[in-house]
Amino acid sequence: MYKVYHSKKFDEELNKFDEEFKNFVDNIENQFVKNPYVGKPLGFKFFREKKYKKYRVYFLVYDDLKSVFMVGISNKKDQQKVINTIKFLLEFFRRELENLIKK
Repeated sequence: MYKVYHSKKFDEELNKFDEEFKNFVDNIENQFVKNPYVGKPLGFKFFREKKYKKYRVYFLVYDDLKSVFMVGISNKKDQQKVINTIKFLLEFFRRELENLIKK
């Protein structure tokens, strides 16, 4: 069983969306508990995206922490920029998640 966490940035972005999109996010979080490897891999097994209409939700899977960390949302136009940023910030996200788990 995996636990699901959100980065601070992810929550800020999620708050801009309507209830339909938030329900989509809730549904994929429920999937993560049993199978964190849903969605499309993005260069690494642990870095994945799940698509909803014109949007992408990005998440990182940490087997050693039994956690899924929701880290970003983009539209198709900004997809590559967001993917590159997440890859650049992998160590930052690891530390942010470890701090969330400690709380």
